Amino acid sequence: MGKPRSPKGRAKLVHERLKDEYDAVCELNHRSPFELLVATILSAQCTDVRVNKTTPALFNRYPDPIDLAAADSQALEELVHATGFYKSKAKNLMKMSNQLLEEHEGEVPTSLSDLVKLGGVGRKTANVIRSVAFGLPGLPVDTHVGRLARRLGLTEEEDPVKVEMELNPMVPEYERGEFSLRVILHGRQVCFARNPQCEDCVLNDFCPAAFDF
Repeated sequence: MGKPRSPKGRAKLVHERLKDEYDAVCELNHRSPFELLVATILSAQCTDVRVNKTTPALFNRYPDPIDLAAADSQALEELVHATGFYKSKAKNLMKMSNQLLEEHEGEVPTSLSDLVKLGGVGRKTANVIRSVAFGLPGLPVDTHVGRLARRLGLTEEEDPVKVEMELNPMVPEYERGEFSLRVILHGRQVCFARNPQCEDCVLNDFCPAAFDF
C-alpha cells in the first residue's frame, strides 16, 4: 500500500492501524456519567492513575450531585488535594453539581453546549463525556492527540479547539471518540513527547516525523 498523501488519508490509516493495537478504553475509572464527569474534571493537569487513586474515597463520601453540591469545601479540597489545583477543582465540582441539580434535574446533559457551561468543563471534557459516557460524537483533544496529530501531519494547529475542528471532518462522526482514545493510548505507550519509540511504532512507514528525533 502506498503512503497516504492527504491528511484525511493519513487519519484513516492511523485509525485502522491503531484499531489492531488498542482497545478504545477510557482509563478513568467510573460507573456513571456523573462519576466520569467528576473524574475528567480532576484529570486536568493530572494523570489518570492519580485520579483513579483519588476518586474511590471521593465517590464514597459524595456519591451523587446532591451530596457533592452540599460538600464542605475544606473537606472536599482535602480529598482532591493530590490531583493538584485542588482549590479550583473543589470549587468547580461543587459548582458543576449545583448546576446539574438546578438546570438538569440532577442528570448529566448530553449536548456540548450544555456541558461546556458546567463548572470546570471545557470542550475536551465535554467531548469525553459525550463519546465515552453516551456514545455520541465527540473528539477530545488532549496533549497526546495534539502532539500526534501534528507529528502525523494531520494539522499544524497548536490550539486544541482548532485541532479538533481540523480532525473532525477526517474521522467518521461516531468513530471520533474511539479515534481519540486510541491516539491517546499510543501517545502514552509509544509516541512519547520526548524520545518517541519510532522503531516500535506501527505508523512509522507513513508518519512524516518518524525517526526525526
